[in-house]
Amino acid sequence: MNKTVLISGGGQGIGRATALKFAQEGYAVSICDTSKEAGLEVIRHIRDVGGDGMFMCVDIADEEAVKRWLRLTVQDLGRVDVLVNNAGISKNGSMLDLSIEDFDRVIAVNLRGTYLCSREAARIMKSIGGGSIINIASTRALMSEADTEAYSASKGGILALTHAMAVSLGSSGIRVNAISPGWIETADWQFSARATVPKHSEEDRLQHPAGRVGIPYDIADMCVYLASEQAGFITGQNFVIDGGMTKKMIYV
Repeated sequence: MNKTVLISGGGQGIGRATALKFAQEGYAVSICDTSKEAGLEVIRHIRDVGGDGMFMCVDIADEEAVKRWLRLTVQDLGRVDVLVNNAGISKNGSMLDLSIEDFDRVIAVNLRGTYLCSREAARIMKSIGGGSIINIASTRALMSEADTEAYSASKGGILALTHAMAVSLGSSGIRVNAISPGWIETADWQFSARATVPKHSEEDRLQHPAGRVGIPYDIADMCVYLASEQAGFITGQNFVIDGGMTKKMIYV
């Protein structure tokens, strides 16, 4: 039986690339997103190349909506082997002016949503002997620009949630890891009607020790690896994929 991967926020950006990458690897793919048009477009792409997939429009901060997504995925695709918690939002602004409603909404989607999806997936994974959960965090969990308090707090929470879940779920054969992307260009990985050709300056490229800005497949490839048997001894870890930016000393 083919394995099944669930990807939240799978309609655009890193989530879109990850959905297509797993489909190429032979996985059945279940994605959720708040953009119906983007999500359905991804499923069409998967089916065009002979893959199997399904889409649901889901707000992952909604517990009942998450439960329904997992339940219908099992009904349609048979099982849950891998979960990629990719969905996330940001509401940046001065911490002196950011409303508590905006702060709470970011935490609800990014952190609560990651927990809800993981909890429901883990219940199913436990019944089949294990699985892999991959949380998409951010280098903002480790370093910051101004006015990113809500987003940074949510991503920092995801890193703590990752090692907590890895310990709690290890005895059930479930591995939990995180990936912290740096600058990943997603302009050309949006819904086709909104996609644009990215433009980067020489300075943009050279500020990365790797010599370029990241692309969504840089993250998707690591997701596939962490889901594989080759990563069977890896759990509770955070993998920074940023072209070396967080290791580069900058003097002004």
